[in-house]
Amino acid sequence: MKKADWILILCVIVVLAPFFIPATGFFAWFCEATASHPYIMAFFKFAILATLGEMLALRIRKGVYNEKGFGVAPRMIVWGFLGMAIAMSMVIFKVGVPAFLETVGGCEKGSLAAIFNAPDFTWGKFGIAFAVSVLMNSIFAPVMMTFHKCTDIHITDNGGTVAGLLRPMKMREIMSKKVNWDIQWNLVIKKTIPLFWFPMHTITFILPPTFQVLFAALLGVALGLILALAGGSKK
Repeated sequence: MKKADWILILCVIVVLAPFFIPATGFFAWFCEATASHPYIMAFFKFAILATLGEMLALRIRKGVYNEKGFGVAPRMIVWGFLGMAIAMSMVIFKVGVPAFLETVGGCEKGSLAAIFNAPDFTWGKFGIAFAVSVLMNSIFAPVMMTFHKCTDIHITDNGGTVAGLLRPMKMREIMSKKVNWDIQWNLVIKKTIPLFWFPMHTITFILPPTFQVLFAALLGVALGLILALAGGSKK
């Protein structure tokens, strides 16, 4: 392990330690802040955790956590806003899918929502959570993932600077010439969505609401590692 690896481990311990020390009151503050300001908290959760996932992926592929043109700061900004969009989509699909299933199954209005929002685990809740996960990841995820890939290319093309991030994106050129659709479609969308996101987001929607966005952000770290390993490492 390199010095940078030990520094990262130390930083993770320092950040996580307050969660496990009741005297700090940090865990209670975290829950209260998540409930009161869900989208602001989603911004910071994804900005930190999902960017960390990309840095870990870079570490696996090239042996470093950062390199010229990688652009940690602009990636954090993009992930922050994507995190807000993901939090919004989770609200929309958590409310909309049970309502949709009620119309399809002829159930009493609000009956499935009551099952889904109940604190105790039931197989009915599991089935609704799976339906929410499938529909959200089939409708929202491909668009979000492709847009994120375009922003990655845009950041790299503009030197990994925040100023470069603010330049107009050449979407036609990026989509037609620079996105590797063999990987984007056959791996990222075609395989990770049904094999990874369907089951993982099913678990997400069974968790208490306070932890759902946090768990979704943690999954971004895991997915970054999966994609790095799938693409093969250089060092």
